[in-house]
Amino acid sequence: MIDVAAYLVFFLCLALIYGLVCLGLNLQWGFAGLFNVGVVGFFIVGAYTVAILASPAAADRVGGFGLPIPLALLAAMAAAGLVAFVVGIPTLRLREDYLAIATFGIAVTIQLVALNWETLTGGTHGRVSIPRPLASVFVDRVNANLFFLAVTLAVVGTADWALERMVRSPWGRVLRAIREDETAAGALGKNAFAYRLQAFVIGSALMGLGGGLYASFIGYVGADDALPTLTFQIWVMLIVGGSGNNKGALIGAVSVWGLWSFSGWFMAAVLPSAFAVRAGALQVILIGLVLATVLLLRPKGLVGEEAVVSRGARVE
Repeated sequence: MIDVAAYLVFFLCLALIYGLVCLGLNLQWGFAGLFNVGVVGFFIVGAYTVAILASPAAADRVGGFGLPIPLALLAAMAAAGLVAFVVGIPTLRLREDYLAIATFGIAVTIQLVALNWETLTGGTHGRVSIPRPLASVFVDRVNANLFFLAVTLAVVGTADWALERMVRSPWGRVLRAIREDETAAGALGKNAFAYRLQAFVIGSALMGLGGGLYASFIGYVGADDALPTLTFQIWVMLIVGGSGNNKGALIGAVSVWGLWSFSGWFMAAVLPSAFAVRAGALQVILIGLVLATVLLLRPKGLVGEEAVVSRGARVE
């Protein structure tokens, strides 16, 4: 029973971390209409930032400054946001399909840097010994996971609250107007590029924060964490939950990650050992089937976008 509870805490920590990344993508796609296919790139920038700044010093590695985790997480947000700003200036003026290609290329480039810049990222060995918040206080693994779950809940709750305030503000209404009809929004004097850049940077900063939390929770980050599979997972979470709705993004994250985790355990337990190496591919196929089913039965997702009005306004 204790093992089940411990695994549930572990599962919820990862589900909430992915939910935070999904919130960032929801701001970009659900509200601003930005087709970002490089989610994992910003995630891994945040993860490596925390690894470099918070881990202890190592003779053969750059960094190891031993900074407190809260400062490292803020730096992860800043680093991912800065990368998004640099990437966004030349790419956000492109059409959706070209933007997708550009962001995917950036993510692949970041993965190659992570794989080959050994003094900074550890190369194929990755960065290890990444601490957690108050690691010296919570020595027991179960209590440490419970505390980290509380921290993650607080971070995700704060992000959700802030995003809800933003999307219900005039700024959020302009984003949706640009998403629906950029020409009409421009005719009203709204700078579509500036608003898109802001949404792109803020969403990517949340992805970087999610990556930083992931690195701190697992205690390790490597080039294998930068695979495009993560981008696929986050997109499925958002589509299943419902884009344009922050609650849908979180529900989709927990649901899809639960299905992904259970299917991995089930296949490992049921399939012969000869097929074990194909379990990952079978998981992707299963999630693809779930995605197709949701798109057929509920095109707007489990929750879907809701009408958003100003505070105090009445909906007839």
